[in-house]
Amino acid sequence: MVRALGEADWEEFRGIRLQALTESPEAFAAKLSEEQGFDEDFWKLRLRRSTRFVAESTEQLLGLVCLGRAHDDDGEVPGVGEIFGLWVAPDARGSGVATRLIKAGAERAREDGLSHVTFWVGTDNGKAVAFASGMGFRPTDFRRPMRLPDGTELGDTEIAMVLPLGDDRAAPTRL
Repeated sequence: MVRALGEADWEEFRGIRLQALTESPEAFAAKLSEEQGFDEDFWKLRLRRSTRFVAESTEQLLGLVCLGRAHDDDGEVPGVGEIFGLWVAPDARGSGVATRLIKAGAERAREDGLSHVTFWVGTDNGKAVAFASGMGFRPTDFRRPMRLPDGTELGDTEIAMVLPLGDDRAAPTRL
């Protein structure tokens, strides 16, 4: 099952986010040591800024993905959402959890009236590029360096992959 989290679920969100950073630190532009120190207000703020979805079984949380609005150097990109922070627990990989999470994010974006969603993927991560392509995302000419929240560049590059949510199949002109 996939469900959206609300502010009251901040501890659940904190738990799965820290689990993701512990298990796959290289997959995120964040540091476990910093996020462990964030207080309740910070986690609630994150839940207000974007929609966080979890996949769960009756026993455990299996994965996480986030949906926010796309931004570029000029601010929010009209009509475009951004899917980010995808993580699936190792024992649930290959079971369709990531697909269900991405579909939930795309469906919410469609319900919110967005025309496209972006998904930034490391250019050297062939599995992620193939996964996104299989979900209907298409590569764009947009690239950016991977950075930590403090702005430190990591040396890798990401590509924006875009999924049209309606009749407008053209990629957005800014990201």
